[in-house]
Amino acid sequence: PGFSLLKVTPAHLDALRQLLPPSSLAGQANTIVVGGEQLTAAMVEFWRDYAPGTRIINEYGPTETVVGCCVYEVEPGTPRDGAIPIGRPIDNMRMHILDAQLEPLPPGVAGEIYIAGPQVGRGYLGQPGLTAERFVADPFGPPGTRMYRTGDLARRRADGVIDYLGRLDDQVKLRG
Repeated sequence: PGFSLLKVTPAHLDALRQLLPPSSLAGQANTIVVGGEQLTAAMVEFWRDYAPGTRIINEYGPTETVVGCCVYEVEPGTPRDGAIPIGRPIDNMRMHILDAQLEPLPPGVAGEIYIAGPQVGRGYLGQPGLTAERFVADPFGPPGTRMYRTGDLARRRADGVIDYLGRLDDQVKLRG
């Protein structure tokens, strides 16, 4: 009897790989949603090899934008090396890859991820300066809307899929 859905970080996924014998993987979970850190092909290789019927979904999204606002499903044709893409935004969300002047960048060019849509938070409680820095006017949306400046570096592929490339600053996640 397996799980219909398992949601973990890449570190948890690796811990499970170390704890579970390969012969026991098939049927343990119908879908594994992985998020919270960059996911690489090496991290999912074990699952792809020993539980090929398990769907693996890479999920991206900061807390300020309802967490899971961009997804990519690992498919048989997904390369077995390098980073797994973060994919495409979910319904009602928009993700822009912009330069320092908030201009859209063409496919293949790296820039900062900005997220817009109804799931974007209002700001940080009691921190108006940080709110003004991170929640900026959305020049691509209806008047009065804002987008969240993530501090994450990415590029959009020609097919529209987004590759996460890392942080633009020295931010380190502690306790999630």
